[in-house]
Amino acid sequence: MTHQITLIPGDGIGPEVVEAARRVLEATGVKFKWDILQAGAKAIETQGTPLPPNILESIRKNHVALKGPVTTPVGTGFRSVNVALRQQLELYACLRPCKTYPGVPTPYQKVDIVIVRENTEDLYAGIEFERHQNTELVKLLRKNNEKVRDDAGYSIKMISETASRRIIKFAFQYARANGRKKVTAVHKANIMKFSDGIFLEIARDIASHFSDIEFDDRIVDNLSMQLVRRPDQFDILVAPNLYGDIISDLCAGLIGGLGLAPGANIGEGAAIFEPSHGSAPKYTGQNKANPMAEMLSGMLMLRHLGELQAAERLEKAIAAVIADGKDLTYDLKPAGATAASTSRVADAVIERLV
Repeated sequence: MTHQITLIPGDGIGPEVVEAARRVLEATGVKFKWDILQAGAKAIETQGTPLPPNILESIRKNHVALKGPVTTPVGTGFRSVNVALRQQLELYACLRPCKTYPGVPTPYQKVDIVIVRENTEDLYAGIEFERHQNTELVKLLRKNNEKVRDDAGYSIKMISETASRRIIKFAFQYARANGRKKVTAVHKANIMKFSDGIFLEIARDIASHFSDIEFDDRIVDNLSMQLVRRPDQFDILVAPNLYGDIISDLCAGLIGGLGLAPGANIGEGAAIFEPSHGSAPKYTGQNKANPMAEMLSGMLMLRHLGELQAAERLEKAIAAVIADGKDLTYDLKPAGATAASTSRVADAVIERLV
């Protein structure tokens, strides 16, 4: 069987790590047909938009995409391509496994946590008002709350029962399907009682229908401290959008960095697999970025496609390269040590696969 996959190289280091991932995926023996399309800065140059319509059409047709990181301007410019893809394709579940592999330079050696992040609402929904924007909602806010300043910008935090129920149910079903034992809901319901309060209420309700899965909850700031002290006490963390984003990076720090942190964005009709890290523009074209997060995202894609043996072989090959310690990029090497290039890491993984 040949799998038709939308391939989005992205910006910055994206094309380099995507090419490395493509090579190792093909070395597993699984057959792919790649529909290669551009998004982000390159798409603006050629098509005048960071997210051309043909990308959405391709993903809707193929149902699966492998994507590199895309640059998002800070403070100005276009909104995040990643957020737009998730919202327009209803990719409501962001899956980010964080797992330590022997040989990684980190004091945390037994981390195996999966972050399940709600992908469509919260502060990332993009409901914002500029400073001095005199909309009816802003007028209402000023009228009813003396703490609202005239010179403030506004971002609306939206947490719905519908989206909360969907993502929390996904987390429990994922736990059951993958032999996981515990789900922890992440929130700040002690302060935000009408938004995070909904999330916690729904989590407790759904947990009552999964008696085989242990459930607890953590306030997000306490969770951050507990993750640093005893990450082994956590299994699956299910969180609203913003908390899930931040916690994902924290957990990546536990396992050796974002270069080892894969990700998947999953909806009812489509799924996009991409690393948790950004595009790192300053390293563009230098052949030095760690491609393992993109490769591990490809491993998650293989599982999604039902190619379970190939996924296991790929993960073992990556783990073997890490354990050997020779063919690793600078981020996994001691300061001053000779580091491997992006393409050499791909070569080393392929050698172990074949």
